[in-house]
Amino acid sequence: MVRPYSLDLRERVVAAAEAGQSCRAVAKRFGVSASGVVKWERRARTTGSAAAKPMGGKRPVRLAGQRAFILDRIATKPDITIRALKAELAEHGTIASYGAVWTFVHRQDLSHKKKPARSRAGSA
Repeated sequence: MVRPYSLDLRERVVAAAEAGQSCRAVAKRFGVSASGVVKWERRARTTGSAAAKPMGGKRPVRLAGQRAFILDRIATKPDITIRALKAELAEHGTIASYGAVWTFVHRQDLSHKKKPARSRAGSA
């Protein structure tokens, strides 16, 4: 995975750009892109620092507010499908994708496997 440029380099680039050099000249001098120079300078002007934004981490779960509803529906009807659960959420006023519902169910360690009684027809 790529890493952001160091804060030291960013500060030197911003200082050179603020000293009056053109963005292209600064970019060529430090071996970075001209658009990077513009963005770092803008970030330093607005926030006071040219530091990179944090990378990675977990995204917040979009369906966290519907946890009680989803768990209640699965407890009431354990063989409900993800698509049916998605449709019930839509009726309840929460629009979510199939992947979001699946991710939520997976993170709750709930299994959605078919029951053994619904196995395939075997050979005679």
